[in-house]
Amino acid sequence: MRHRVAGRKLGRTTEHRKALLRNLSTALFDKEKIKTTLAKAKELRPFAEKLVTLSKRETLHARRHVLREIHDRDVVAKLFDTLSARYAQRPGGYTRIIKLGPRRGDNAEMAIVELVDRDSSEAAVETGKGKRSRRSRKASAADAAAGGETKTTKTKSAKTSKSATSKKKAAAKSASKAKTKAKAADERSPAAKSKRAKKKTAKATASKSRPKSK
Repeated sequence: MRHRVAGRKLGRTTEHRKALLRNLSTALFDKEKIKTTLAKAKELRPFAEKLVTLSKRETLHARRHVLREIHDRDVVAKLFDTLSARYAQRPGGYTRIIKLGPRRGDNAEMAIVELVDRDSSEAAVETGKGKRSRRSRKASAADAAAGGETKTTKTKSAKTSKSATSKKKAAAKSASKAKTKAKAADERSPAAKSKRAKKKTAKATASKSRPKSK
């Protein structure tokens, strides 16, 4: 029996479990908000909060302790430069867990782990994505309708211009065909034939009248 045994094994060995917590904490400090299972989130919270407490010391010894767990130097720099200043007056509780319910497929409980007191701009953007007021919905719908109208007018104008150009091309083709037909008819006429015969006879007489070169 596992009486008085703290922690969750998460179906992993000790080394694998440590690597998992290190990767999750690195992603949490980098993105400041991640999604994972509820069991992993509950195991991640104390692991990550201890690292934040270490970063508030701002000493080389503390930085080396954090580098044992987080191997990304950029994330460590953010932890010591930004997050430690943000939580300088906070005695603990740097993370928040929000339950999301079961996941489709394996029915695992999901949760969001995020850092508290994040930037107000990022939080406003994310809340705006999730929840919008009725006025904003109406405004977006009106903008979409206006955009659809402009698109329809543009498509109609493009269609009309295309039809006009196609009509012009068809008229030019018909005119050229009519000209060729008229030329052919003129050539077939008896007057044209007589003209051709006269030209031939004139050429023949001219060739005969020329003196032959010795």
